[in-house]
Amino acid sequence: MVTSSWAASHAHTAASRRRGAVLERAILDAALEQLSTVGWNGLTMEGVAAAAQTGKAAVYRRWPSKEDLVADALWAGLPQVDAVPDLGSVREDLLDLCRRARDAMFSPSGFAVRSVIYECDSTQAERFHAVIFEGVVEPTIRMLREVIERGIERGEVRADAANGYVFDAVPAMMMYRSKMCGSELADADLEEMIDQLMVPLLRRTGA
Repeated sequence: MVTSSWAASHAHTAASRRRGAVLERAILDAALEQLSTVGWNGLTMEGVAAAAQTGKAAVYRRWPSKEDLVADALWAGLPQVDAVPDLGSVREDLLDLCRRARDAMFSPSGFAVRSVIYECDSTQAERFHAVIFEGVVEPTIRMLREVIERGIERGEVRADAANGYVFDAVPAMMMYRSKMCGSELADADLEEMIDQLMVPLLRRTGA
């Protein structure tokens, strides 16, 4: 019969044998998990080491600070940006994008990003500006731009709609509803946002 002490010892030994990229990935995954459950303020290097089943020294050798570790964990956890949808209408394309964004927001990496945005002070947040802007904001705006410009070409969307204020509307509303209203953004909520906000905003004059 396997005893609990033997199992714990075996797990520790197996964890200690990990090296290089395998160990680093385990630490980054543990950091993301900690961010998504206890948040930025609750995350500690010791807690990450314990969750990754490694020693604290192994974490500090690679990342001298909590900020360094979290920045790399966020980069590692960000979803890959897929091709922009082309479903035949700007409404359906925007709905598809919003569903993807909603699923990403409520994934472990999404919770991790939001914990950094919501909990860090201005000095700490500056450390993560690049990862959030280049990994989240820019891809989102790029996809929205492509959908809206395609809608302009189809004649569905007014010609001057491809601007920063319009691109900001969807992510701003989704973040507001999630943070301030505690909304989980069901499909019906996304449809209402597109129909009540984006379609009128994008509609050609006289259409």
